[in-house]
Amino acid sequence: MAHAGDPDPEQLQILHCFRSPVGGIFRHVRDLIQQQAAQGHKIGVICDNNTGGDYEEELLSALNAHLELGLYRLPMSRSVSPRDIQVMWKLYREIRGLNLDVLHAHGAKGGAYARVIGSLLRKRGTRPVRLYCPHGGSVHYNARSLAGRIYFGLERVLERFTDRLIFVSSYEQKSYFNKIGTAHCPHSLVYNGLNKEEFAPVLSASDAHDFVYVGMMRDLKGVDLFLQALQVVAERLNRPVSATLVGDGPDLVKYRKQAEDLSGAVTIKFCLPMPARDAFRRGQTLVVPSRAESMPYIVLEAIAASRPLIATSVGGIPEIFAEHAGALVEPDSLDAIASAMAGQLSGTIKLPDMNDLRESVQKRFSAEVMSSTVMDTYRQTLAI
Repeated sequence: MAHAGDPDPEQLQILHCFRSPVGGIFRHVRDLIQQQAAQGHKIGVICDNNTGGDYEEELLSALNAHLELGLYRLPMSRSVSPRDIQVMWKLYREIRGLNLDVLHAHGAKGGAYARVIGSLLRKRGTRPVRLYCPHGGSVHYNARSLAGRIYFGLERVLERFTDRLIFVSSYEQKSYFNKIGTAHCPHSLVYNGLNKEEFAPVLSASDAHDFVYVGMMRDLKGVDLFLQALQVVAERLNRPVSATLVGDGPDLVKYRKQAEDLSGAVTIKFCLPMPARDAFRRGQTLVVPSRAESMPYIVLEAIAASRPLIATSVGGIPEIFAEHAGALVEPDSLDAIASAMAGQLSGTIKLPDMNDLRESVQKRFSAEVMSSTVMDTYRQTLAI
């Protein structure tokens, strides 16, 4: 197995395709690109041009130095749209001259684009392998909902144009098989990973608020519940409560309005995206109130930084906590989240020992192992 940073004896041409350059997917792709470029592979990226702010633009600019095959940014909407056909055709025309070995798709929209484009490239005689990692995506939909039935049907069709599925958590893999069906192509489980330097502890700032939320501003992440819970905690403990929310997203305006309607006992500060370790310093305890997740980096990063953490028992989070999973709280429950937050402030609950949890995560979630395993899956798929 080649190690990250070692020169690779056979250079590959790899194109990563994903919709939004924000959050965990973007972090995952950046880590892979940096390690793959260090091994001498040629890398390119396809992503949306309407998502992200100044922070994400800085990250893309820094990443650009590794993108020998180029950066291709076109409008990619979250929902399925007739315009997708036009955008896919334009992308195909732009990249058809590349002699690609690997098209690695991330997320539902990236997965649709890359697999269709990869199939068109095969018609021209090049045969890039088409790998797809859902990162949650379509898997988060309710199987009984109309949207779920539509998206699961599309996933089943697109699997015919997939050479390998890569899952980032056992939860994601099981959910895909339960909702979409057992895969008819090879599949692999590759956990997200952190770099060694991320395991240095982070201390709270002198003016840190009681709690901090870091992530996308959308209901799927439970931000609305977090804001409601702050009011409940202030009332239960009969004391002022404060929180900082760091991030951006489609529901940010709604949350600002919700925060304005809270009582004067609750102090809220909103901040635009920033490095996670900087954001951690702004609160005494991180709260991850998600309704759905796959394998969230923010939980891994918080544990690596030895930050006190309240999180819901969703997606791959129990896999991260392992034997400490009993400390997780019930998802989509205002009372459960508020009780955990109140207990943390009053000292009536005990969070898991962060040293034990940190050591466990350090052993199981390595960026180097992640990158090496992904490269192995490329080789295995190319050999088929």
